[in-house]
Parts: sequence; C-alpha cells; structure tokens
Amino acid sequence: MTDAGAGALCEIDDWPGTAAAAAVRSDGTMIQRGDIERVFELASVTKLVTAMALLVAHEEGTVALDQVEPHTGATVADVLAHAGGVAFDTLDLLHRPQHKRLYSSTGYELLADLLAARAGMPFAEYLHLAVTQPLGMTTFSLEGSAGAGGRGSVTDLLRLTAAWRTPILVHDATLKRARATHLPELDGVVPGFGHQSPNPWGLGPEKRGHKSPHWTAPSSSAETYGHFGRAGTMLWIDPEDTVTLVALCTEPFGPWAATAWPLLSETVLAWARSIDTEPRSTTN
Repeated sequence: MTDAGAGALCEIDDWPGTAAAAAVRSDGTMIQRGDIERVFELASVTKLVTAMALLVAHEEGTVALDQVEPHTGATVADVLAHAGGVAFDTLDLLHRPQHKRLYSSTGYELLADLLAARAGMPFAEYLHLAVTQPLGMTTFSLEGSAGAGGRGSVTDLLRLTAAWRTPILVHDATLKRARATHLPELDGVVPGFGHQSPNPWGLGPEKRGHKSPHWTAPSSSAETYGHFGRAGTMLWIDPEDTVTLVALCTEPFGPWAATAWPLLSETVLAWARSIDTEPRSTTN
C-alpha cells in the first residue's frame, strides 16, 4: 500500500458527522474508509438510480426517452436532464421545455409516475426489479420521492456506478446517450454552486464541464459525471482518469461540503494518477 493510497480518503475523518467513502480505479484497485456497508440517506443521489430505471424502461419499450411527459410537454430525456421547465418541488411550469436548465426533483416524480403507469406496477417495485436487484444493491430502499428518497450504502453505490460505466443493465449506445450532455447550450443553476453558463447535464448525471465553482476537483476532466445530494452525499466518475469516488455523510450539505468535497476529490485523483498501478485493496 502506497502512502498516496493510505491517505487518499483520510480527510473524511475531519468531516462533521459520520462519513464513509471508497474509490475504485479501472484496474480494480479499491481504497475505502469508514463503514461502507452503513446505510445513509442519499437525497438527490437517488436520481442516478431513478434515471437508470428509465434507461432500462427505454430499452424494454415501456417508456421511450423521446416520448412526451404529459404535464411538462417535454420529452422524458428533457426532464431527466432538468430541461423540462418544471419547478424544483412543485408542479409549476416556470419555463418552456428546452429553454433553461432548471433543477427539479418534481420532474423525477413525474417520470416515476409515468413509468409506473406504463409498467402497471409501483415505481419502487419496478426500480427493484430493473436496477437494484440485478446489481445486488441489497441495502438500497426507496422511501418516498423518486428524486430524493433513496437510502443505501457506499457498497450499493459502487455497484450502481459500475452500471453507469459499463453496459451491465443497458446497451452501450444507451449509456453513451445518457452520459452525453443533453442540450449543451443551456445554462442554469447548480444548487449550492450558483449560475453556470453553460450548465451541462446528461440524462440523470450532472456533467462537470468547465463549471466553477464546483463540487468536484478543479483538475477533474470535463467529462466527469455524477451527482450530489443535500444529505451530504456525493459520487462522481472521471472517465479520463478512470476512477470513481463515492462519499456519504450524515451531515447535510453546507459550506463544509463545498470546501471538503473538491479537496477530497483532488486527493483521490492524485492517487488514481500515481504510477503504482499494481492491483490492491486497502481498508482503513
């Protein structure tokens, strides 16, 4: 175990609340700190689970990404990428579709309702059958909002990130579409980090692009994608440095996270870029 590997996650010891984290490189090397089996409130990180369910539904022919969601008049893809014009937590329509990146949890509720109606089963049941069960996300549960009501562990989210990196649940073409920026010209606000122009977003995951300030590392590649939640949770995947980070905490998002998350991310990237590439697994 190198010094870089040993210390890459130790910063979470100084976070408020209780935290757990793990990072994985493409060669299978993993480092972890804290109880990665502990169940945390995931808040908006839940959106990455819900979005994956919509991708599965698209390939099954249950819900198409290009079909219209009735309330917004936007496509399913638009709503997944926060371009549907619906307010954050109400049904109010604030913009016409494809006009602005307006972050919305309500949009994900609308998509969950649409999928449930088309599939003929509760959304939570579909989510379990389509995503969490096949991925082995054994501690994950959805308790309420499809946009923010998930609970799960670091281990669960590592399994989810595998399905975002590689075609485990859906074909590669669908994954590439979901990870690509939808309507790249749109600007808007990243909650907690202000207005960004442009504000790239995929069909579920936020794209880093060249946003500043941001919750990932300053040296993260522009293609880095992921999500964070106001429960104090975050995950990202950097496809250029081929490394994934999941960090969960009991302390809600605040100024501490806006400082701590980029610092931790930079440390993890330094570890991933180290010349020692021998596969290993370390536990602290």
